[in-house]
Amino acid sequence: QAQLKESGGGLVQPGGSLTLSCAASGITLDNWAISWFRQAPGKKHEGVACLAGTGYNWYYADSVKGRFTISRDNDENAVFLEMSNLEPEDTALYYCATDWISICGEDWYEDKPFRGQGTQVTVSA
Repeated sequence: QAQLKESGGGLVQPGGSLTLSCAASGITLDNWAISWFRQAPGKKHEGVACLAGTGYNWYYADSVKGRFTISRDNDENAVFLEMSNLEPEDTALYYCATDWISICGEDWYEDKPFRGQGTQVTVSA
């Protein structure tokens, strides 16, 4: 059964760093673009970053440019989100998702049908 599973969340102080992982089972991630999303309580989901299956196209939300980096390791069948200089506004449930398309399209920030359960990131002093 295909599954995406996120890990790496936690509590971090403002200015700190975390790296999230999105591990796949039952599917081969290098065929598909993977997007990271986040959703804070009472807010709509927000597209954070997307990386194509080939790794040759990507997008970032303006709110995270220069602070977050998306990458993938096809040998590990995983996609990562390195987050630095975290701010309280980054607090949310983060999840990875795909719509079974190999590239990040102009709608990369729209929610995708196949996703994991998410991992909580809390930025607080």
